[in-house]
Amino acid sequence: MTAPPLQHWAAPRAVAPIHALVRVPGSKSATNRALILAALSDRPSTIEQALDARDTRLMIGALQALGVGIKAGEVSAVGNSNLTVIPAPLRGPAQINVGLAGTVMRFMPAVAALAEGDVHFDGDDGARRRPMAATLKALRDLGVSIDGDDRLPFTVRGQGRLHGGDITIDASASSQFVSALLLIGACLDSGITIRHQGAPVPSQPHIEMTIAMLNEHGVEVLQEHESTWQVRPQPIVAVDRVIEPDLSNAAPFLAAALVTKGAVSIPDWPTRTTQAGDSLRDLLAAMGATITHQSGALTASMSREIQGIDVDLRQVGELTPTLAAVAAFATSESRFRGIAHLRGHETDRLAALAHEINHLGGDVVETDDGLHIRPSFLHAGRFASYHDHRMATAGAIIGLRVGGVEVEDISTTDKTLPNFAQRWESMVKGASSP
Repeated sequence: MTAPPLQHWAAPRAVAPIHALVRVPGSKSATNRALILAALSDRPSTIEQALDARDTRLMIGALQALGVGIKAGEVSAVGNSNLTVIPAPLRGPAQINVGLAGTVMRFMPAVAALAEGDVHFDGDDGARRRPMAATLKALRDLGVSIDGDDRLPFTVRGQGRLHGGDITIDASASSQFVSALLLIGACLDSGITIRHQGAPVPSQPHIEMTIAMLNEHGVEVLQEHESTWQVRPQPIVAVDRVIEPDLSNAAPFLAAALVTKGAVSIPDWPTRTTQAGDSLRDLLAAMGATITHQSGALTASMSREIQGIDVDLRQVGELTPTLAAVAAFATSESRFRGIAHLRGHETDRLAALAHEINHLGGDVVETDDGLHIRPSFLHAGRFASYHDHRMATAGAIIGLRVGGVEVEDISTTDKTLPNFAQRWESMVKGASSP
């Protein structure tokens, strides 16, 4: 059967500066880590304000397939729900669909290694192209039997326990390879020592998030070197937690303030956080925005032209699509460095951004490890999303200033931000999000 054609969404053009208050749902990264830690804990616990989106539903489904009890409450207007997680012995046989979720495809094979029985993994076509070798090699080196190659699909043949020990991995393609092993380290008979060997690990804030959340569960992570992590065998103590808003998903809304010379506020912005999205404060300020944090809300306001920036985004690569869309309207050139690993995300984000912005008249050159964006005049046209939620939101940002931009498959944003199109249209009309 021929697949139906992708729908094209007419990105709304802003005819005046946008002034809005926008609430974003919970952090996907924190929700999925919280789910795994709750599933491995010593008693039932609750997760409040958990994100309800495709990536988190996939994680819930994966844990339930292994026998974990998870009960979800009603979904709020902002897109969150409260979860009760009831740990249970992990068992196969099970079939796990990872979709296109990096946290599910990298974290759950490690969890499945603790289960008794076969656990088969597969996902979207795009997931079959994403790097998995580091996680699978590490598990094999720890003695786990895995049928398949170094990409999806594959089957983990769990024995119900894992001895652990010292392991050396190359995590230069994704910090998720380190987090996957850290999350299960306390459950291994002898714990685990992880040594990274290779180019610098990208997205360190995500490892810091994993370590911080483990600490909250009573699990200590020792680091005698920045590229070595040790977790001793110990119980994972259950905690009831509240998930922060997803700061990276706030990025396109804050960008709208810069592109339209308006002001956008995001409520409940944490004072201290390990989320990579918190770097938006400095990055958007460098591009000319005024950033304030008052009464719990972060506000970006703009009254001048956008300035280009030269910055290493290795640790916050997920912000690149938003920053590239804003930089396309800058009065000076921008250089983004340290993000070669983005070629292994939902799509090759560097090639995709260069092609789609250039397709609209932009001047973007892909470099060895990033992008070089020069000022240009953009025009109407189609902006492909490549089934990548952050590509779709980048197209929406460009559409604020350029009439006639059509974003392909805007529903791909349901991966981490359900109802994005409605939220965006509401903001452009000047109404606050729910």
